[in-house]
Amino acid sequence: MRALSKPIAFAVLFALAAPAVALAALSRETLNGTWESPWPPDVLPKPGAPPRPVETTPPPLKPQYLAAWKAQQKAAAEASARGDAPVNGAAQCIPPGMPSMMNPGFPVEVLLSPGRMTVINEQLNQIRRIYLDEPQMALDDAEPWYQGHSVGHWEGNVLVVNTIGLKDAARMSGVPHSANVRIDERFEPTSPDTFEDHITVTDPEYLTGPWSWTYHYRRKSGYKIEEFVCENNRVYADPKTGGQRIRLEP
Repeated sequence: MRALSKPIAFAVLFALAAPAVALAALSRETLNGTWESPWPPDVLPKPGAPPRPVETTPPPLKPQYLAAWKAQQKAAAEASARGDAPVNGAAQCIPPGMPSMMNPGFPVEVLLSPGRMTVINEQLNQIRRIYLDEPQMALDDAEPWYQGHSVGHWEGNVLVVNTIGLKDAARMSGVPHSANVRIDERFEPTSPDTFEDHITVTDPEYLTGPWSWTYHYRRKSGYKIEEFVCENNRVYADPKTGGQRIRLEP
C-alpha cells in the first residue's frame, strides 16, 4: 500500500479532526444569545430554493379526538384560503404557551444564569424559566400555567428539560391535552451559531404514543428583543364564517 504524501496525510487528518474540534468548541454557554428560525417566515425564499421543511409532525391523537381536530384544521385552512384569518388564542391576546412558545417564528432570547435558564419569546413577551438541578414538583402541586413548570439538568453540553402543569388553553396546533401531559426536551448545540430543541409530548389520555419533533435555531447576532403587547383584545369569531372580526367600539 502506497504511503500518503505529507500534505495529503495532513489534509486527511485535519478533515477527521475538524468535527471533533468544532464540537469541543461548544459549551453550555453556547445557548446564550438571541435566536431565530433558519427559515424565518417573514423572509421570502429565493427563487429556486428548496421548499422549507415542516418541523412539526401530525399529532398521534386517539381516534375519538382525531376527527374533531382534523375538522378544526380544515376549517382554519379554508378560512385562510378565502382571506378570512381564523380566530386563535394569540389573536385574542392569549399566549400560545408550551410547547408552542419554543417555535422560533419570532426571535427567541436565551439567558443562562446560576440555577436557571430563561427563555424569552418576542411574541406576546412570553417568558419561561427552567430551574436547573431541582426535582420536578408533584403534579398535584403544579398550578396550571401557560408555560408549565420546567426543571432541567445538564448531560454534557445538552440541557435535558421536563415540563408539567399546563393550562388547558396552552395548545400546540389546537391539540387538546389532559392534566397529565408532560413535555420532555433536549437543548442541543450543533455549532457555535446553531442549536436544536428536540421535543417529545406524552399524554396517555389523548395521544396513542409520544409526539416528537425538533425546532431548529440559528443565532441572530446584534438583535434586541422588542416589546410585543397585545392591547385590543377585541377579536371575536364571526358566527357566519368562523373568521376573525374586531369590535370597533371602545
